[in-house]
Amino acid sequence: MEHFFGHDWEIVPAGGATGEAFYAQHEENQYFLKRNTSPFLASLSAEGIVPKLVWTKRLETGDVFTAQQWLNGRELQPSEMNQENVAKLLKKIHQSKPLLSMLKRLGKTPMQPVKILQIMIQDLDHEIGNLDSVKASLKFLENNVNGIHYEHKVVCHCDVNHNNWLLDENNQLYLIDWDGAVIADPAIDIGTLLYWYIPRTEWETWLSLYGLKLDDHLLLRMKWYVIAHTLTSIQWHKDKSRLTEMNKEIDRLIQYLSL
Repeated sequence: MEHFFGHDWEIVPAGGATGEAFYAQHEENQYFLKRNTSPFLASLSAEGIVPKLVWTKRLETGDVFTAQQWLNGRELQPSEMNQENVAKLLKKIHQSKPLLSMLKRLGKTPMQPVKILQIMIQDLDHEIGNLDSVKASLKFLENNVNGIHYEHKVVCHCDVNHNNWLLDENNQLYLIDWDGAVIADPAIDIGTLLYWYIPRTEWETWLSLYGLKLDDHLLLRMKWYVIAHTLTSIQWHKDKSRLTEMNKEIDRLIQYLSL
């Protein structure tokens, strides 16, 4: 890295699953560098969803690095996910026409429940597929796949974990780590956030902050996508030999089926 940017840069890995992110300091300036990120980042920056994009640099190797403003801040705590600023930012993302237009230009097409179910059935291995809770989940998904149609597809983040919400020292909130963004039913994001962080008795209150009313159709869509997401997560953890996390997700699945 220093070979390309110069030895007056201090660059250290930022961790993460891909190993493509770095903290960088050059003189008085601090940046968050990322290798070969999507052009979608520029749109997210322009909308104020992520920290400001400062520059993009193409190296002789063909790699493209982006530098974002480094902010003093912190990730949200699970107990803070019920706050109004979270609901308002998620609504802003879901209603953004520029973000939707950019993802379409990048070749993304709307995700359809039937296709999601087909891919999931293909990806689950025999051992996972034979679990009683997984069998019950697949039956639920199959029985309801035709009842969750929602025409208004939007940009969805697909990983609204509290670790991906960054609050800076000026109380400006950002949602980071957009590698899994898709065009889909907003219930994908809303459902996982509610199921993971908000007590069932407070769902209507949170949804009122977002600007939605809770009805049976929304309930069904959220449950469908949360169960689908959890099944995918179970298989992913098994593939990574993360059996403790896999078993936690199985316990979650049983809980979600009862809601």
